[in-house]
Amino acid sequence: MRALVAAALLLGSAAVMLATMNTARAAGALAIGACGAYGDAFDFRSVDEARQNALSKCRGDNCRVVTTVRHGCAAFAVDFSNPCGGNGWGKGPRLGRTQNEALKACYTDGGKECVIRSFFCDVKG
Repeated sequence: MRALVAAALLLGSAAVMLATMNTARAAGALAIGACGAYGDAFDFRSVDEARQNALSKCRGDNCRVVTTVRHGCAAFAVDFSNPCGGNGWGKGPRLGRTQNEALKACYTDGGKECVIRSFFCDVKG
């Protein structure tokens, strides 16, 4: 009898894990525009949903999706003293490296006092 109960519990646990995996949300997107405008989206079921959401949040001219992620991180950096100046973004598996990549890209783009404006890691699932 114990073996039957244990087997039933194990089967039930496996079913719950499969259902959770099938509904996991782990897609994100980063959109940027002119003068520091941005929109970020994470924990979506699909990259397309994340793209649409990021674009809808970006309040500025020339907004476009610059990157999408699945189980990863993204960051956006702008020049603190001149948001219409240099900016940059990064994407990667770890937040620290991703933020460093965004800051480096901002300085390469002409930024003088680059700071992280937005970041997220989409690792649910």
